[in-house]
Amino acid sequence: MSNQKIQIFDTTLRDGEQVPGCKLNTDQKVVIAKRLDELGVDVIEAGFPISSPGDFNSVVEISKVVKNATVCGLTRAVKEDIDVAAQALKFAKKPRIHTGIGTSDSHIKYKFNATREEILQRAAEAVAYAKTFVDDVEFYAEDAGRTDNEFLAKVCSEAIKAGATVLNIPDTTGYCLPEEYGAKIKYLTENVIGIEKAILSCHCHNDLGMATANSIAGVINGARQIECTINGIGERAGNTALEEVVMILRQHPHLGLDTNINAELLYNTSLMVSESMGMIVQPNKAIVGANAFAHSSGIHQDGVIKNRATYEIMDPLDVGVNESSIVLTARSGRAALAYRAKKVGYELSKVQLDVVYIEFLKFADIKKEVIDDDIHQIIEVCKIQGELIRC
Repeated sequence: MSNQKIQIFDTTLRDGEQVPGCKLNTDQKVVIAKRLDELGVDVIEAGFPISSPGDFNSVVEISKVVKNATVCGLTRAVKEDIDVAAQALKFAKKPRIHTGIGTSDSHIKYKFNATREEILQRAAEAVAYAKTFVDDVEFYAEDAGRTDNEFLAKVCSEAIKAGATVLNIPDTTGYCLPEEYGAKIKYLTENVIGIEKAILSCHCHNDLGMATANSIAGVINGARQIECTINGIGERAGNTALEEVVMILRQHPHLGLDTNINAELLYNTSLMVSESMGMIVQPNKAIVGANAFAHSSGIHQDGVIKNRATYEIMDPLDVGVNESSIVLTARSGRAALAYRAKKVGYELSKVQLDVVYIEFLKFADIKKEVIDDDIHQIIEVCKIQGELIRC
């Protein structure tokens, strides 16, 4: 049975850029958009056109250069927003307007000072108006994670009736548990009128560290689009990480779900976004962090040297990392030291290794990490002490 495709909606240039200090200029956004297109994302959310002249211009320029992906512009459920977005997207080969409104009781009462009936009307009117400009209209129900499922289904039904092609179900505050979010998606697949005419989309935030888990729960339960960012950057604690959902689906083929992402470009794309935005990727970040394929424990190192699959579920080459790293620390064993020594030109016998290992531990207790230059020094010290070390 062939895999069902999960569309990847990348919002690095919109939601990702909402991180304080991560402002990009138009040229930088165009470079990243080209890479996202090459990476194989299905939709690039290029910006929020009405928010500033700079963002408007960025959406225009991105629309001109993207060859394969749909280019999307965000709006509120406001006619002027939609007018501006439509203008910004006029050069896009495949334009999409992303419009919507808050649907939780909290948003309705405190943000809009409105009623549920008014929200239903505004949602439908916004979608219908956007539809006069483009065929592809995505509707977002902001704070869907905290919206009553019955009312959420009504809003989504009205959006589809008005012409929505995609329904975005955001866990805006990162509140939901994976089981809860998955059940919400399942409820919508079973209760939204006309659901066969639209795609359900997951847009999850990481406030409780569950954005990726929630997105996976969503697609398992019927969603067919995931909204995500490179490195998981985004508002507050961030968004679902693109690289994570892509590799989770690849590592679990029994789910029957996959994307069109060229995973070998993931690491390089991560570096590009990190450098452009000035946001350092945490070393222990899954898939693209500096330590994602690094091993410093002696037991783990011995296992990886013998067979990489003992402690790695992915080949680093699959995500664009050249090789696994055997990092020498005071926790490393003889196997790791012999492996690294051989890489810099020393083939040590067992007896020689025992001697060098004693000196190595002295270095390792002082330094956080023993590097190649240190290995040469350790060997030299052992030579000075009269041990026979052959290079």
